[in-house]
Amino acid sequence: MVTPILLVVAIGFVCAAILTIASKVFYVPVDETFALLRAELPGANCGACGYAGCDDYASALADDHSLSCSKCPVGGADVAAKLAEVLGVESGSADKQVAVVRCNGTKEAAKTIMEYDGVKTCSAAKQFFGGLSACPYGCIGLGDCEAACDFDAIHICDGVAVVNRDNCVGCGVCAKTCPNAVINIQSAKNLVVVQCKSEAKGAETRKACSNGCIGCKKCEKACKFEAVTVENNVARIDPEKCKNCGLCAKECPTGAINNMRVKKAPAKPAAPKAEAAQEAKTEA
Repeated sequence: MVTPILLVVAIGFVCAAILTIASKVFYVPVDETFALLRAELPGANCGACGYAGCDDYASALADDHSLSCSKCPVGGADVAAKLAEVLGVESGSADKQVAVVRCNGTKEAAKTIMEYDGVKTCSAAKQFFGGLSACPYGCIGLGDCEAACDFDAIHICDGVAVVNRDNCVGCGVCAKTCPNAVINIQSAKNLVVVQCKSEAKGAETRKACSNGCIGCKKCEKACKFEAVTVENNVARIDPEKCKNCGLCAKECPTGAINNMRVKKAPAKPAAPKAEAAQEAKTEA
């Protein structure tokens, strides 16, 4: 009875010795800088920084301290500052990035050309005449971007993708997923955006979507900063020149240009003094 027990104990000691020796022989030293950098990264592994994931970006930073610390859109300026602190360098610019949908083709605005009963994905519907609507440039609206987003920042509303700018981290996964490439990633500071990418002539665009850009150039003429130009029948805004004044959006006759600035509720007009006094007496 004792012999089997001793045999098991002996095998345990031998295995422990082998594991100890193996751990010494195959030990891989951990770069302390890498560990500190990796601890500051959010772990989203979205690839928006241009690297395979957080581990890859941390490794690159540890190897090359001249690399920008502001490449992580998920972490933003806070993470950039922490990475720079670990490396002892300047954090650099880290403006918040957001996704912008270059389409405003709602169900009411965009003309539908067919009823689709196939696989409910944009990539599948793209194989049939370029999509479901008469505009081959617009949002297909079956939610590939919504399914890909890990931050609950983009949803299909009234047939078109809509971004929640508060939730969006600018990772770019939705942009990579969209088969019609209607989603761009840009600085959240740019509040005035062109929500159309159709390069068709104005008459064709008008037939396909009432919200599309018709290349009328009213926006271009209204801009005082030369930030808006019409190229290939569609308006484009230079983010470096744009002051977010919104004049182009007001002049746009179709609603292809929109101002994303949060509109505050109008202040209630002050009551006349006589009425205010009467209300005070009533309350008393």
